[in-house]
Amino acid sequence: MPDEAERFNLWHAKLAAWTHDPAEKALVLLRDPAGHERGTSADLREAIFGQRDVPTELRSVVERADQWASAADRPQWPRDEKDGRDVQWAQVRFTDDPVLIHPLSGENIKLDNLHDIPVEHIKKVSRDHFRNLIDSEKNPKKTALAFWRFGPVLREADEIGEFWGLLPADTRIPDHTIWQHLDLTSAFATAFYADNEDNPALLTVSFGPVQEFIAQARTTSDLWAGSHLLARVAWEGLKVICTEYGPDTVLFPQLRGMPQVDVWLRDEMNLPPKWFENEEWGKGHTDSNPLFAAALPNRFVALVPDSAASELAERITKIVRNWIISKGKQALEKLLERADFPDTPTALSQIEEQLADFPEVHWTVAPWQPLIADGQRMPEEIRLRDALKTFYPEENSQGFLDTEAWKLLSRELEVEGQRFYAPNPGVLYPALYDLLDRSQAAAKSVRTFRQLPQEGYRCSLCGEREWLTHNREFLDLPPGRRQEQDSLWKELQGMSWARKGEHLCALCALKRLWPNLYCQEITDALGEQPTRFVVSTHTMALATSLERWLESTRNLPQNDAFINRLEQATDEKRAVALPHKLAKHLRKNDPKIRTMLRGLPLYLEDLNEKLQSDESDDQGEAYRCTHELDGELKEVLGHKPEAYYALILMDGDHMGAWLSGQGNKGELYQLSFRETWHPQLRETLKQRHPEGDLADYLNERRPVSPARHMAISNSLNGFALHIARHIIEDIGKGKLIYAGGDDVLAMVSVDDVLAVMFLLRLAYSGLFPIEPACREAAKKIFTGMSSGSFDLRRGYVRLNDRRLYRMMGDRATASIGAVVAHHQAPLGFVLRKLREAEQRAKQDGGRDAFAISLLKRSGGATYFTCPWLTPRPNEPTDWQEAMKHSLEETPMGQLIRLRDLFAGETFSRRAAYIIQGWLTDTPESALSTMLGYQFRQQTKGSQTEKRLADSIGQAVGNLAIAVHPSTENDNSQRESRTRAFVENFLAIAEFLAREGRTGNLSTTGK
Repeated sequence: MPDEAERFNLWHAKLAAWTHDPAEKALVLLRDPAGHERGTSADLREAIFGQRDVPTELRSVVERADQWASAADRPQWPRDEKDGRDVQWAQVRFTDDPVLIHPLSGENIKLDNLHDIPVEHIKKVSRDHFRNLIDSEKNPKKTALAFWRFGPVLREADEIGEFWGLLPADTRIPDHTIWQHLDLTSAFATAFYADNEDNPALLTVSFGPVQEFIAQARTTSDLWAGSHLLARVAWEGLKVICTEYGPDTVLFPQLRGMPQVDVWLRDEMNLPPKWFENEEWGKGHTDSNPLFAAALPNRFVALVPDSAASELAERITKIVRNWIISKGKQALEKLLERADFPDTPTALSQIEEQLADFPEVHWTVAPWQPLIADGQRMPEEIRLRDALKTFYPEENSQGFLDTEAWKLLSRELEVEGQRFYAPNPGVLYPALYDLLDRSQAAAKSVRTFRQLPQEGYRCSLCGEREWLTHNREFLDLPPGRRQEQDSLWKELQGMSWARKGEHLCALCALKRLWPNLYCQEITDALGEQPTRFVVSTHTMALATSLERWLESTRNLPQNDAFINRLEQATDEKRAVALPHKLAKHLRKNDPKIRTMLRGLPLYLEDLNEKLQSDESDDQGEAYRCTHELDGELKEVLGHKPEAYYALILMDGDHMGAWLSGQGNKGELYQLSFRETWHPQLRETLKQRHPEGDLADYLNERRPVSPARHMAISNSLNGFALHIARHIIEDIGKGKLIYAGGDDVLAMVSVDDVLAVMFLLRLAYSGLFPIEPACREAAKKIFTGMSSGSFDLRRGYVRLNDRRLYRMMGDRATASIGAVVAHHQAPLGFVLRKLREAEQRAKQDGGRDAFAISLLKRSGGATYFTCPWLTPRPNEPTDWQEAMKHSLEETPMGQLIRLRDLFAGETFSRRAAYIIQGWLTDTPESALSTMLGYQFRQQTKGSQTEKRLADSIGQAVGNLAIAVHPSTENDNSQRESRTRAFVENFLAIAEFLAREGRTGNLSTTGK
């Protein structure tokens, strides 16, 4: 007969934590006569444990976990000393006044009245939902994983399903969900149960290098591979924790709904496949599938038992490095197979040596136990202060511990004679996270690595390591002489894995072959080979012309020889990848049109290769064909085919401050306690306690919490996995290269670049004009939004009329850099300019800005930087206020409007050049008036059109002055920057308005 304690394991502890509160608590609180703890929760405990109460062996664990989780996420409340219940004035009946508060912006979302939904109906829906998730064999691990993954997903009961995933944990502070509270309670219960000393700890692990590894790329495929490979490395590390302690213990990033995690749950944890049938990742068999998104960051934070934390970190390090070596060997096998080359022990040893220390792994542990006074369960801050002194050596402040909020939170508070608040160690989460964050940063500053001697010439991509060879003597051969030898890379020349002259090291070879290796993983997971589309820069440039041609008369050229050449260029093995939006359009057209659109990019690429060939005969033939093609295409398109495309790089601003809550920016992003409380309570407290400790407490900034970190991660997950791709590939003609949280890299057609940039910025915060007239006017800027499949408002996005995603809110900002370049410009050079543009947006633009670099084929360049919102003297930018007006009034709106003016029939593009001639001598006081006058003079249309042009010109002048406001000591330089701003603003708009780049297909010229 087993001991009673052996009946349970940590997965039972998780289930006890998950059933301590019902999911529907907000909907039945103060309405269910049985009480919220004796309804659904008791029924589920009976089904799992065979009793309606939490088992005695687990009760103390769950109670303590609930208390710590509550303290970490929200304050306690005044309780009546007689019956232990919350005092009457501190109660909120959610169904009577249902309000949700956006956790990052403080936006109040008033829901429809939920009181008409019967209590018993709600309970039945919840009970049936969770009972269906209980494993038929009562396996606690499978049941706990099912509760975690599918508990928040209610696909039935329409009147409840809409809000099920957003139901609050506490109706008085409705800024975090019941699911976040259950996750955190389960994580604490896991740590308490697994560590008899009641010592949970925060563990953070990061993998690198990141930027330099991704940047070492020669193709867009390399860029994707570098980012995605690091995301897969992160998952291999996370999987160690998820398998042993559960995915709920990972606080950041949030893993629920992540495609890679779902595959693990289905295939390794054996959850029923039918549960995943409606998931997007199970349906798509192209690289638009979310499994191809590099959405996992290179760093995670988990709540684990302190006794296991260090061993976990060491095990993760070993596992991810062994995994990389195994993938490196798989890549070598494919290279040898493709080149029909014998096995080579030399290259195999290079793989093991060069990948032995990849990735760099840094980890830090911050345990709670030293913060608990001996023999008590109250927080002890002295040791924490001593630890933080290391990171605040010259400052009086020690972060959270020296805030007014902590001075109040560190002691008991009484309100109206009742104990309002009694701290427990969970309240120290902000300080512990601060210690963890700063320790991690210190660990990263010391890069320890094993010295690895490298001989001879290095890898042609990274220049850091030896290239893979079967004969080490070949490493001393200069590039020209390598072709004389029978080497692995000579046999691979001209294939997709090795461009002319390339000789790659182990890591760069793995990156180059990662798309093939990962496609095999996807094939194993989905049972079907996915189709991966690599859109070339040449094709992306042509997309502008091809779409305009499809939207016009669709006349095919009469020259049969031309059509024959395109048919010969097109074959299934070399099928060109078109941008997703264009490919969908193409499916509806006649076969000859499809032949032209798919054959033309391939034909042009073939000609380009011949032009760069060393063979004079090939070059001569290519020049002749190119000359003929120019005439044929001009006849078909009405203009020369577009040769420019754009790259976009987006990055969220101050993400470190968002997570840490430290510094001036961190405090700016923190809501006050008052802003997170239900409006009913705010009004009550305003009347009952206008001053005193409670009033001071309400006015303090709310510190970071696990729920806040979960909310940030959820927002970034939704943006990276779904929203960014929809904007780039469905609304715009683009190709998403990677999206990892707040980082986005994409290639788009030149005519869509401004709209895509603008919509990415708005969607990141979930912003769009509020007034109906302004909303409809704004949709005209973004083709693809008018169908209603993409709805932005008040910090949320609804996609395809189904899924609701919470975004970062109006307090979050993002900077975007863009480069418009010729398709033949070297990708490495364009990428450097792209990163410079993004840095200009952050530094010169002061963040929350965009920067555009126009790299002309002739060698000239235009650089333009501007904030997203027009600066106002002595006032912070306010996105909420901006959304009350038309998007045309924003700087990007003005740029789009000016581009469209240049592209119109009545306005001359000469204005851009004429204005440059007199701009130098124009005083600032006359700048706006003179621009309006010149715009009016260059307009041939009606008086209404002339007035419109005048207003646009004046708006450009006013914007330039606002972006560069007057200062006492810098007037001459400021006026120079103002003039440069106008010149570059006009130059960008004029270039993007040139023939063939917008809807105007006129061949008359201007």
